[in-house]
Amino acid sequence: MASLKDLQNRIKSVKNTQKITKAMQMVAAAKLRKAQEAAEKSRPYSERIDLVIKNLASSMMNVGDTPKLLKGNGKTDIFLLVVATADRGLCGGFNTNIVRKANQEIRDLEKQGKTVKLFLIGKKGYDQLKRAHANKIVHNVSLKEERKIHSGISKKIGSQITEMFENNEFDICKLIYSEFENVMTQNAIS
Repeated sequence: MASLKDLQNRIKSVKNTQKITKAMQMVAAAKLRKAQEAAEKSRPYSERIDLVIKNLASSMMNVGDTPKLLKGNGKTDIFLLVVATADRGLCGGFNTNIVRKANQEIRDLEKQGKTVKLFLIGKKGYDQLKRAHANKIVHNVSLKEERKIHSGISKKIGSQITEMFENNEFDICKLIYSEFENVMTQNAIS
């Protein structure tokens, strides 16, 4: 049987662990709040830039020297689905919702007789989609080695997709990603 001194040491140890856990929870809450504020602040910019690009694309359609990337190639047979997920788990339904949306898009497009290719960003999406759609995966980008996501990564991915389009490897590109609504809800959209 444990002595009184041993029991006191155990109680003290548990209390110290509780203090550490509480401090870690406070740090995590502060980081989450900061990330949420950043996401909410960037939303108006993102919506406005989306509108500008759509207006630019629609106004350029009738111009003679419209870039092929804006004009398209006139076909709708081959779809490239760019699926953006995380490299790590423990993020609720974030990855699952995106993969579910990708599977739905694949089914819908194949019902229409379209060819589907997958360009995957993130390990979790790759791990889940390779089981059923390994033959459709044309490229996979893992961000595991990157400490921080920066514009160089997105430029590289954008260049790869642009090159694929210019080589007529696909006709239409759709991006499937998660849109932040609030801490508990991220909606997968395409």
